[in-house]
Amino acid sequence: MMNQLKQIHAYTLRNGINHTKTLIVKILQISNIPYAHKLFNQIPQPTIFLYNKLIKAYSSLKQHHQCLSLYVQMCLKGCPPNQYSFTFLFAACASLNSPILGQILHTHFVKSGFESDVFALTALVDMYAKLGMLKFSRQLFDETPVRDVPTWNSIIAGYSKCGNMEEALKLFKKMPERNVVSWTALISGYSQNGQYAKALHVFLRMEKEKGVKPNEVTIASVLPACTNLGALEVGQRIEAHARENGFFKNLYVCNAMLEMLSRCGEIEIARQMFDEIGRRRNLCSWNSMIMGFAVHGRCNEVLELYNQMLGEGFTPDDVTFVGLLLACTHGGMVVKGWQLFESMETIFHITPKLEHYGCMVDLLGRAGELKEAYDLIQSMPMKPDSVVWGALLGACSFYNNVEIAEKAAGFLFDLEPSNPGNYVILSNIYASAGRWDGVVRLRKVMKSGKITKAAGYSSIEEGGEIHKFVVEDKSHPRCPEIYELLDEVTEKMKPEEMKLILSLSLRNYA
Repeated sequence: MMNQLKQIHAYTLRNGINHTKTLIVKILQISNIPYAHKLFNQIPQPTIFLYNKLIKAYSSLKQHHQCLSLYVQMCLKGCPPNQYSFTFLFAACASLNSPILGQILHTHFVKSGFESDVFALTALVDMYAKLGMLKFSRQLFDETPVRDVPTWNSIIAGYSKCGNMEEALKLFKKMPERNVVSWTALISGYSQNGQYAKALHVFLRMEKEKGVKPNEVTIASVLPACTNLGALEVGQRIEAHARENGFFKNLYVCNAMLEMLSRCGEIEIARQMFDEIGRRRNLCSWNSMIMGFAVHGRCNEVLELYNQMLGEGFTPDDVTFVGLLLACTHGGMVVKGWQLFESMETIFHITPKLEHYGCMVDLLGRAGELKEAYDLIQSMPMKPDSVVWGALLGACSFYNNVEIAEKAAGFLFDLEPSNPGNYVILSNIYASAGRWDGVVRLRKVMKSGKITKAAGYSSIEEGGEIHKFVVEDKSHPRCPEIYELLDEVTEKMKPEEMKLILSLSLRNYA
């Protein structure tokens, strides 16, 4: 096709025929932008139509600097942009994260008199929202007389991105009509802000809406919620929908599904998904699979995968090493763990973060090398957090090391003064060592500080929903049925089994 267009171009030049405009449009259709731009530069006074065509082409390739360069050229050549030009230029400013350029364009837009164009206004609302300038975005939104669905979607996405889900939900409820983008903006917002139960709830509501089907972005947004809630049943239903609609051509969907399967216990199916991705795999794919194997204690497979990853030319990042060190922790591979930890800086020039030190402390602690773990904490270039000290305290509990446990607990009491778990663990260590004076002292401290152990709870997935149960909870709408069934089960249990359960419960409580 390109050869034919070049032949036509040569013919027009030989015969003095001017078909440059048509040629540029055709060449842009086959995405040969550099050649089209060369032809464009040969035109003394390009039309606004051609400028917009070229700006749109560069925008589709995310070459936003080129879009703004063309805008400057337009202004210098006395060819003022129209409303379509501004639509692409606002998007370019948002992608370049340039508030100053955005405001300059906004000023030019107002002076040009295009404020009544709903498409350009939507692009402007969207630009300010993506730049985090919600005050300007909301003001424009409120002043816009005619708002279409994309205008509503832009402002909702802006609030979601900034974590203001309360305002995002208010606007969502006020929308006269919604499309899949509206629902996805809300789901994505909840998911990205760690409100996974709400993200899943909105997705389940969306499934019941007529005429609205989740797209690739919806799927990639809701799967992290399924992952963190352990909602495997919903995740499997999403997988079926994704396969049916060919969404696994999208690598983001593949990686999100891979993460969900591996974190929800379906490690073999996750490996099948990993193999299915094949040569499309990126570093995120490798990291998800490495972490999945690590969590499931399949340490040798983690190291095999890591070697394969290096062999295929991928360079590990800090996330890769969290998975590798976690695998070493589960496998008790202290020497290998040290080798990997040291290779971060010496080979890959990655500065270890708090998570990597935490993994090493956990690895050394589980192996009984408590003094070495404590020394490592003391040598850390950053301040240890509660996770690091908690890992050491947990190891002290396993090996009944009172001396180091007291040091770790001291730091934890400062970092988490209201966390009862730390007091309980140290109390258990004292009790195992016969230090009853320490047990009594800790109980007094907890009582005087009004530190109480939080009620335990469990959650299960049933019928595509997550149900949470607190100890002696009676708030669930199906509470009578639940307790009736529980009484049935209790009656059928043998006395010996009941004794064992009570014994374990009392031990955990202590």
